[in-house]
Amino acid sequence: MRLRRFTLEDAPFIVALLNTPGWLAFIGDRGVRTEEDARRYLTAGPLASYARHDGLGLYHVARRPDGAPVGMCGLLRRDTVPDVDVGFAFLPEHCGLGYAGEAAAAVVAHGREAFGLRRIAGITLAGNAASIRVLEKLGLRFEREITLPPKHEPLRYYARDLA
Repeated sequence: MRLRRFTLEDAPFIVALLNTPGWLAFIGDRGVRTEEDARRYLTAGPLASYARHDGLGLYHVARRPDGAPVGMCGLLRRDTVPDVDVGFAFLPEHCGLGYAGEAAAAVVAHGREAFGLRRIAGITLAGNAASIRVLEKLGLRFEREITLPPKHEPLRYYARDLA
């Protein structure tokens, strides 16, 4: 895997990723239908996070051999939760191949080494069994249920110390 910061040139990939059935079901519709929408999403989301949090944010994930984009993975600092959390999403044809686990382990290690993180969380819907498996493989354990806007259903909060 190769991880890098997103750029506005990634808009076509963002349109595809944010409209997959998994994204829509487990993360939520962000109203991204066009490349212009995707550029707005990137500007307000990942690019703003890099600027606000010294590079912390979601990263573009590609296969190393051919550079094909497969998903996104990164660390999110939210105002509404106490811990930085790991987030990830992959195109359906790249799910179940170990990419999420590999990318998530890399960003957690980067968070510990580059940002000095001492604790990491993961947040997902109870029905997202694939994401729960990735979080548990990272050593995160269920702690409690929370709610975050825009979703109003309970989310499962997993976490662990990194020290």
